[in-house]
This record gives sequence, C-alpha cells and structure tokens, in this order.
Amino acid sequence: MDTAPVSLAAAVERHADDVCALSRSIHAEPELAFAEYRSAAKVANLLEAEGFEIERGVAGLDTAFTATYGAGELVIGLCAEYDALPELGHACGHNIIAAASAGAALALREVAEALNLTIKLIGTPAEESGGGKVLLLRGGVFDDVAMAMMVHPAPEETCACSSLAVTELQLRYTGKAAHAAAAPYRGRNAADALTVTQVAVGLLRQHLEAGQMLHGIVTHGGAAPNIVPADTSALYYLRASDVESLHQLEIRVRACFEAGALATGCAHEVTQGCPVYTDLVPDPWLATAYRVAITGLGRSPLSPEDERGRPTGSTDMGNVSRALPAIHPTIAIDCGDAVNHQHEFATACATPSADRAVCDGALALALTGLAAATDDAQRERLIGAARE
Repeated sequence: MDTAPVSLAAAVERHADDVCALSRSIHAEPELAFAEYRSAAKVANLLEAEGFEIERGVAGLDTAFTATYGAGELVIGLCAEYDALPELGHACGHNIIAAASAGAALALREVAEALNLTIKLIGTPAEESGGGKVLLLRGGVFDDVAMAMMVHPAPEETCACSSLAVTELQLRYTGKAAHAAAAPYRGRNAADALTVTQVAVGLLRQHLEAGQMLHGIVTHGGAAPNIVPADTSALYYLRASDVESLHQLEIRVRACFEAGALATGCAHEVTQGCPVYTDLVPDPWLATAYRVAITGLGRSPLSPEDERGRPTGSTDMGNVSRALPAIHPTIAIDCGDAVNHQHEFATACATPSADRAVCDGALALALTGLAAATDDAQRERLIGAARE
C-alpha cells in the first residue's frame, strides 16, 4: 500500500484540532490515579464518536476502557495514559500521551480493513502510582494484543530507552503515646523509629549497586510536639535496573526498617503499595521502525548509543514489554531547563510545542504500526507471539 503513509498523515492532519483539544482539555482538569473519570471519558467519547466500539470499566477498573475498531488478525494496541501528579498536575505530560495514542488510532483506522487489522486503544489509568497496566495485564485486556505502543513527552527524543524496576513500600511504626515533658519515659516514640530508619537508609546509599536508588517521604510524623508520637508512617520507592536487583535492594531496606523498630521498641508494618513495575525492554524491531518514522518527520532522536544509560524513571509499560512486543519512546517538547515532574514541565505540556508532539507522536506511532503490518516476517512474528 504505497499510498498508506500519505493516508495516515492526512488522517492525523484531519483530526489534529480534535486531538490537540483533547490534550489541552485533559491538561486543564488533572485527575489522580484511579480517579480519572473525566479524562478517561474524554478519550473514550472522542473515539466512540468516530466509530470505535467502547468497553468501559475493563478489568474491574472504573477508569479503564478499550476502544476497538476493525476485526483483523493483527491487533495493534495503543496505550493511553491520563493520570496526573499530586500538586503538580500534568507535569509528566500524560495528556499528550492520551491524545497521541488517540490520534494514532484514528489514523490507523484508515488502513485497518485493507491491512486486516484490529486497532485497540487501551485506556490505562494509574501509571504514576497504582500499576494500572499491571492490573489490566492480569485482567486479560492485553491477551489478544500483538504489539503495544505509546509515546511519552520528555526534554529529549529517544526511541528505545529503558526504565528502572520499582516497588512502593508503605511503612508504619506503632509505639506508645505519653506526655513529652511530664512522662516521656512512658512512651515509645514512633517518630524516633522513623529517624533511625532514615539514618540507616542514608548510610545504606553508599553501598548501593549500580542502577539501584531509593527515595522516601514521611507521610505522618506525629500529632503535636508535647505528645510522644505513637503512630508514624512513611512511603518509600525502591528502584533498580532489573527485578532481581530490586529484590536484593528490598531485603536491605527492610532491614533498615527493622532497625528503627528494634532501636525504639516500636512495632512496625511494611506493605507493598502497588504492583512491582518491571524494567522496560523495548522491542528492537519496533523501536527501529519508530526511529525511521520519527526521523522522517524531521525530529532528531538521540542515537542508540547515546540513549543507553540515560537517567530514567519507571513505568508499568515495563510490565507490558515483558508480556508482548512493545515500545515506549519519548518525544521532545520545548520546556527550557525543566524536566518531568516539575511545575515548569506541566506548563510546557499545554503549548504549541506540546500540540506538535501530539500530532508528530500520533503519526510516528501510526507509521510504526503500518511498518509492522506490511512486513510479512514481522507480521507473522507478532501474530504468532499473541497466539502463544
């Protein structure tokens, strides 16, 4: 289909106003994990109006949905994220992700029948915290998907970046309250337990292996200075280059938590806050196809050599990439010196540069899907993997 790339480009251009308006609308009303009711509805409603079949509340998640078009043998999955960050809003640009995936779905619709495709946009809540894609994987939503794609805004352009595995640990200490002046000896100070833990974790950092890191916040430190705190809590994120390294790090960090309890005579409880995110393993062929597509649009991604070892975060798209061929490239927006998770980056995600990223990202994803659909060997590989 020599005319297919032109058809995809024309479709993205035709829907540019709609998908850019979608991006800005989601940006204007940020919603947190598992509460993205308006955002999910905005994406689903746009595709439903364009003839996609919508299934809401998939895998038992209120703000997850699928939007499907066609009935072809090759199922191309597009992941739409739309959750925001506490206090920062869309400082990670998930509004751009959702809109670009919607634009790619609308473009691929143009060739779905001719190429025997099924286009499946998956609305994936709770990426920032909660592991929405992990829950959707467990719920079977990706079972028929042969390849999955999304594009993430960032200061830099990459095609096959990796990510860190991450786990979220919620820590609670329980001690005994007492008057801090009249009878402090009757208390067991849960805030002191946190202090011991923070010192132990700080000392541990010298001995972390390459790729390991950890960071935490105190979520409750006590009620009043004149009361020995009987109940405190903290939240820690542990990251590593792979799941095995993450497991080894968790063993050592849990020992720091135990030290706080032992030193102060408090009880402690550790719970996992959300599913473990595995490290991202981009599919090499799809990443190369995306590189060809995005370069053809006049963008300049980092070279494969330069994008290796780049500082990165974590994503539940890593879990998807471990289950089926997937890519999670980044697309650059004009954000000055800002980086993701800063107020300035949130501002940059609703600008003309962000709109260009929506349209370029949509077309690059669509062209990548087209390349896979029209390469006999890759098409067979992807369909075969989905059947396993």
